[in-house]
Amino acid sequence: MTIDLYTWGTPNGRKVSIMLEETGLPYTVHTIDIMKDEQFDPDFLKISPNNKIPAIVDPEGPDGEAISMFESGAILFYLAQKSGKLLPKDARDRYAVLEWLMFQMGGVGPMLGQAHHFRRFAPEQIEYGIKRYTDETRRLYGVMDKRLKENEFFAGDYSIADIAIFPWIARHEWQGVELSEFANVKRWYDAVGARPTVEKGMAVP
Repeated sequence: MTIDLYTWGTPNGRKVSIMLEETGLPYTVHTIDIMKDEQFDPDFLKISPNNKIPAIVDPEGPDGEAISMFESGAILFYLAQKSGKLLPKDARDRYAVLEWLMFQMGGVGPMLGQAHHFRRFAPEQIEYGIKRYTDETRRLYGVMDKRLKENEFFAGDYSIADIAIFPWIARHEWQGVELSEFANVKRWYDAVGARPTVEKGMAVP
C-alpha cells in the first residue's frame, strides 16, 4: 500500500518527497495548489487542520491502521521511524539529529521564509522587513557554516536534519545569499544535491 503525499513545490513540501525517495517507501502524489487556495478545501483540512502542505496519509500506520500527519518535521520523524532510516538508534546521535531538525523548524524555515516574502512577494518594498530578515538569514548561514566546518553533515551521518534544511538552501538566491561566501555550506549543499534521491525528491510535484 502506498503513502498519499499532499504537497506543492515549496521547501517544506520537498522535504517529504526527498525523504520518501530516500527511504524507498512507495507513495502517490496529490498536488495541493496553494496559488489557488486548495489548502482550504474541507477534505484537505481534515488531514492538515493548519491548512499547510505537506501532509501524508499512511494506510499502514504504527498499529496497522491508517494515520494522517501534518507538519513536515513530524512527518520526517515518522517516516524515519517507519523505515528505520536516517535517524540514528544511538541516543546521543539521535538527539543531535533532532537538535538540528528543530533548528530548521524554528529558525531556518521561518526566517528564510520571511526573507522570501519581503524580498520577493510583499506587495510593497518594506526596507525594515527586507533588512531584518536578510540579516537574520545571513546570521543563520553563519551558524550552519561553522557547524559544517567541523562536520560533513549537520549531525554526524546524513540524516533527516540535512533533508529538512536542504530545500531551503536551494533557494539561497531568493534570500540574497551567494553560497560562495559560505564555503562549508556550499560544500555540503553540492554533496547533498548530487544524491539521485534528492534530485528526484526536489522534482516533486
